[in-house]
Amino acid sequence: MEIKITETTAPNAKPDAATLGFGRIFTDHMFMMDYEPDKGWHDARIIPFGPIVLHPAATVLHYGSEIFEGLKAYRRADGKVQLFRPMDNIRRMNDSAERLSLPQIPEEMALEVLLAFVRHEQDWTPSAPGTSLYIRPFLFGNDETLGVHTVHHATFVIIASPVGSYYKEGINPVSIMIEDADVRAVRGGTGYAKCGGNYAASCRAGERAEEKGYSQVLWLDGVERKYIEEVGSMNVMFKVAGEIITPKLTGAILPGVTRRSCIALLKEKGYTVSERLFSVEELQRALSDGTLEEAWGCGTAAVVSPIGRLAYKDKEYTVSGGKIGPVTQYLYDTLTGIQWGKQKDPFGWTLPL
Repeated sequence: MEIKITETTAPNAKPDAATLGFGRIFTDHMFMMDYEPDKGWHDARIIPFGPIVLHPAATVLHYGSEIFEGLKAYRRADGKVQLFRPMDNIRRMNDSAERLSLPQIPEEMALEVLLAFVRHEQDWTPSAPGTSLYIRPFLFGNDETLGVHTVHHATFVIIASPVGSYYKEGINPVSIMIEDADVRAVRGGTGYAKCGGNYAASCRAGERAEEKGYSQVLWLDGVERKYIEEVGSMNVMFKVAGEIITPKLTGAILPGVTRRSCIALLKEKGYTVSERLFSVEELQRALSDGTLEEAWGCGTAAVVSPIGRLAYKDKEYTVSGGKIGPVTQYLYDTLTGIQWGKQKDPFGWTLPL
């Protein structure tokens, strides 16, 4: 696919790794291409990073016709840059597009333009420990009409942001509040799609949790308010009496790439991994009788996030003594080791540029 490149005339200086944070600094360029029914995907271009012009009636502004992905590029010790499971993100993006009636992008085309863009911006990939280049592909509908219908015109964009370590002072356990009022998603809805509306609707509960001193919320299912689904914007896992339990993918849960990777690593290590319905009552019993040994969230940004405290209906429990457990530590060390090229990749997950 031909990709037209327009270089910026005002390149920015690369930032100090100590100032990166998350998603605040962006590279000099972005990728864009457009979709029309009679042309398909066309006009692929890498252009200077800047504002996107939209018609006031653009579908995305009125009906939320938007999806996105998140993945990272990592600087290895030998100086080369590599991606982690990019095709998994591409396939999930197309699943999200199908759910929101947005045009899908052929897998090989999507990988081609992703690699072309990351190669062009790879000098922005930092090398300090724990840093990476966060890549945000997103796709939105921009039909210039207020009618509600399947999207006919769309735009695909990729931007990138050099980011610092998610953990500024080490991988510390977080405090979680189980949410029993708001719900994140319902089966048959858009829970398995990575679309902006899912995240916007989660903010109210997150704010309530923060006001009470908790970092995130643990979501229950939207029908029975009984079964555990996700923690914050991550998948969640529990170690109960030696068994690893993670909520099964019911259609209301995002099929995480990190979740999939954790399951593979755990099974290789010999753990029993159960993808099943896991009720809040079962979790409470495990907390009360001491069989809950560890709990953690997993996702691209944090890799894994150990849970040290859980609160439900004004009762609070300590998990793993308030410290990171050995399984959580193993997953973090192994995943980051593979991602930064410090450990061998027996699964073929990494893709060097």
